[in-house]
Amino acid sequence: MKANPMQAEKPRLLRVLEWLTVISLAVALYLTFFYAPREAVMGEVQRVFYFHVASGWLGMMAFIIAAVAGIAYLSRRDMRWDVLAVACVEIGIIYAFINTASGSIWARPAWNTWWTWDPRLVTSTIMILVYIAYLMLRQGLEDPEQRARFGAVYSLVAAVTVPLTYFSIRIWRTLHPVVIGSGSPTAEGGFDMTSRMLVAFLFALLTFTFLGVTLIWQRYRLGQLNQHVEQLRAEVQD
Repeated sequence: MKANPMQAEKPRLLRVLEWLTVISLAVALYLTFFYAPREAVMGEVQRVFYFHVASGWLGMMAFIIAAVAGIAYLSRRDMRWDVLAVACVEIGIIYAFINTASGSIWARPAWNTWWTWDPRLVTSTIMILVYIAYLMLRQGLEDPEQRARFGAVYSLVAAVTVPLTYFSIRIWRTLHPVVIGSGSPTAEGGFDMTSRMLVAFLFALLTFTFLGVTLIWQRYRLGQLNQHVEQLRAEVQD
């Protein structure tokens, strides 16, 4: 019988990362609500921006890592890559949902509506639904290897929604502001960041990156435990 992967002590680097994440979150909150100045046009609601963009960034990155893990599984047939892919998709969905929900909160006073058929909102919603379907369809497959192969191929196809969502505000006319990179002539919304806003923005990105890595790592360890339970169940049935 193989050793329980969760019996091993939590890696020291993970413990350090957890504390670093907690400290970074506290600093990010201070920078967002006290250091960054009040936006002249949108007012206090603009502060949602710092966590809105950061959560969208982590959601997309998690989905891309899931696709890379899918490629690694197909080439190496190592189940650890499948566990990583699932962890990334689950955490990515959470971040993408936070991004969409915070965007609606921001849109209500800025656009006078909770929802509009803006290209960015539509493509991001489609992206979330595609990855929710990934998790649901996996539940219908009992064979671990078949489930892993299906997940790997699906993650590669689903990854198309990530660049489509990112570039949607540059491809179509949209109300959504283009903040990162050069402004798009078709984008109708936007605002300029002061130096303090930029500091708060970049630190929020760093903080959410720490948090995302921590959550994915923890979910990966839990996935290894689930895999160990499946192996024990298969041994008992045999």
